[in-house]
Amino acid sequence: MSPAPASARGHADVAIIGAGVVGVATAYALARRGYHVHLLDRAAGPALGASFANGAQLSYAYTDAMAGPALWKQLPGLLTGRDPSFRARTSLDPDYLRWGLSFLRNATTARLHRNTLSTLELALESRAAMDALLDRHPIAFGQRTAGKLHVYYSADALPAARTMIALKRERGMRQRLVDPAEAISIEPALAGASGMAGVVYSPDEEVGDPWAFSNGLLEVSRNHHGVDCSFGFDLKQLRRDGTSWRLEDAEGRITTARDVIVCAGIDSGRLLRPLGIRVPVMAVKGYSFTAPCGAAAPSASITDTARKLVFCRLGDRIRVAGLAEVNDWDPSPEPSRVQDLVALARASLPEAADYERVTSHWAGLRPVTPFSTPIIGQVAPGLVLNIGHGMLGWTLAMGSAERVAALFPPR
Repeated sequence: MSPAPASARGHADVAIIGAGVVGVATAYALARRGYHVHLLDRAAGPALGASFANGAQLSYAYTDAMAGPALWKQLPGLLTGRDPSFRARTSLDPDYLRWGLSFLRNATTARLHRNTLSTLELALESRAAMDALLDRHPIAFGQRTAGKLHVYYSADALPAARTMIALKRERGMRQRLVDPAEAISIEPALAGASGMAGVVYSPDEEVGDPWAFSNGLLEVSRNHHGVDCSFGFDLKQLRRDGTSWRLEDAEGRITTARDVIVCAGIDSGRLLRPLGIRVPVMAVKGYSFTAPCGAAAPSASITDTARKLVFCRLGDRIRVAGLAEVNDWDPSPEPSRVQDLVALARASLPEAADYERVTSHWAGLRPVTPFSTPIIGQVAPGLVLNIGHGMLGWTLAMGSAERVAALFPPR
């Protein structure tokens, strides 16, 4: 059934801009507390952007910030394009330069640890919120506890990995460093990975399809909590009108709400600039492909830290996600980069997937802050942000939604 025009839906308590997994989770959190929520997105349905075909891993333990001391060794390859996994498009744009300088300022050991633990706290809140949701509404999205193995190919990286394990253990996370032989006993598919130096094993990590989850949660929110939705709503103007907000799309449709929550991912900066609000969120383009399981498909999730790949099993399919292209704002997948991703995956785990039968490929823009933690909070009267989740939007969505809901008075 096509959604009714926004102008036909009346005045809402809260309008939420963006129906990715973060926006859908936020709509649920507010509506469950008795707020009349109107969810808007320019796409034809929920979770069709960065949430659609991401790595599918609920990485509650692996919240390591993107910027750290290792970045300095990677920087020449990043800037010159020599690293096939991690690239940057240089620019003299002031926003890009400000973001880049802030990102480099966060590439210290102290800030890496601080930012990682800050995100870990939110991840733990998110896991608790997800468990509570599924106790109330058993949404089917292929969720399972798969465990995760982070594979390191250089012994030089292991001391830093041990430090991270120790930091996270203090917060109750179960992680341990295992040798290659034990890693293979945990996940036999790793027998196809040559040159392993050590592996971090996180047994409690989960997987699930974020697109299926978003659709399921939205159905719950509409049927049980009265959430209104307007898809195909390409927002062109957002302005304060007295004590309310006025939202108008490209076709002249108008809706109003007392409060607005921006969950628009990488589009948030463009929407907020006319209000004089600038946010440090950068597009980091990533890719994925999905293929039938191969002869040695892993059951656990696997991260190849050298090639910056994740392998995630979803039923009889394998999803492989990777590549990071900083300052690429075009969500269209480039065929050559899809080929690069397939080649990297084949080199990493040759029999994990049937690489000759890739069924789908995808690219999406991850909204990354320089400090790798999302921006959650009120920035103007009646205007709240829930943006900048980077590679962990799927993991952090439920916890972020709860933090936003806590900003609103109880009903």
